[in-house]
Amino acid sequence: MSQHPWEVEVQEIARAMTSENPPLLIDCREPSEVVTASIDGTLNIPMGEISARLPELEAHDERDIVVMCHHGVRSLQVVAFLREAGFEDPRSLAGGIDRWSLEIDASVPRY
Repeated sequence: MSQHPWEVEVQEIARAMTSENPPLLIDCREPSEVVTASIDGTLNIPMGEISARLPELEAHDERDIVVMCHHGVRSLQVVAFLREAGFEDPRSLAGGIDRWSLEIDASVPRY
């Protein structure tokens, strides 16, 4: 069960990523972290660039937005910012890429 109402479980996103209407999965980690471990199909927008890149995200306003980071702390902060900016229901990937590696895809390196 998710710890925060804005979080979504890794299993739910793994299923959604293969659906007809996959969510926009934003990785808010720094590029150096993304090089270490990443999930195919994600859009890397480092946390510090989110506000400057809002117009880019508005082009995806018909899609569900899920934000991920290493463990889920930064992504919750980005979700709060996106909600303040008027995005309808962005959510944070509970446990981040670390939990994704543990529960979904062990080929994703842990760090």
